[in-house]
Amino acid sequence: MTQSIYLKNLEAPTRIVDAVLDTDAYNEIDDQFAIAYLLKNQDRIRIRGFCATPFFNEKSISPADGMEKSYHEIKKVLEFAGYAHRNFPVCRGSSSYLADENTPAASEAADFLVEISKNYTSNTPLYILAIGAITNVASAFLKCPDMKERTVVVWLGGHSLHHCDTVEFNMKQDIAAARVIFGCGVPLVQLPCVGVIELLNTTRYELEHWLVGKNPLADYLAHNTIELAESYAAGLPWSRTIWDVSAVAWLVNDGQRFLSYRTIPAPIPEYNGQYTVDRDRHPISYVYHINRDALLADLFQKLDS
Repeated sequence: MTQSIYLKNLEAPTRIVDAVLDTDAYNEIDDQFAIAYLLKNQDRIRIRGFCATPFFNEKSISPADGMEKSYHEIKKVLEFAGYAHRNFPVCRGSSSYLADENTPAASEAADFLVEISKNYTSNTPLYILAIGAITNVASAFLKCPDMKERTVVVWLGGHSLHHCDTVEFNMKQDIAAARVIFGCGVPLVQLPCVGVIELLNTTRYELEHWLVGKNPLADYLAHNTIELAESYAAGLPWSRTIWDVSAVAWLVNDGQRFLSYRTIPAPIPEYNGQYTVDRDRHPISYVYHINRDALLADLFQKLDS
């Protein structure tokens, strides 16, 4: 890949592109919104498949359990959206995180990413939207390093550079995988959580006004979000951040209408929860601002269709 093409691939696309979504769909309520938003943008995005990624918290008993639950949640959202019988590949991801920065974690998802990437070039790359721990994607690059020549990775992971640390859920689950992605030289778009994407929040009033009663998918998203938020809020006011929608928004970000970005040297995620900055590293795209109102307006309007 030439330097000019590499830099071009760091810009938000303005044409129809192909994409795969790698998601820990059962972990939170925002992954479901991202799947739905992807489905509602098929005039701009050709969906090539979904991959379930591992996660481990109070909603799973192990990374493998989190991955399996996410696999079934992807299928559940597709069913609500009326795509239960559409032939989208849905792949199981790895059952564990990377053991180190050199050894891939075996999975159907990693193999799928390697194989499907062979259909693309640096001029027409495959976009890999990653909205969970980036284990599957890093494993694919470890298995096939030249994938970087024909893919672009868009990852919701880590916090903003000005934040006090980068101990963020997607990143801290698999720091080794994050280091592979930030270091391998693939065109990378980072969507930082705290300090940037955290502004993409919504409320019960908005969900009830814009989504409830519109269609089965909109009802599922709204009621699922409200139920979860109420359980955490315990009677207090609340808002919920739907982080993962931002990764899909990158692919329809004409004129930076949703996401503002610049190129920076690829930071190095360290095991101590900090970034190291090396000004001589290859560039990545770094999103530094989100237009919350514009993106939510587009999301809600499309979910109503």
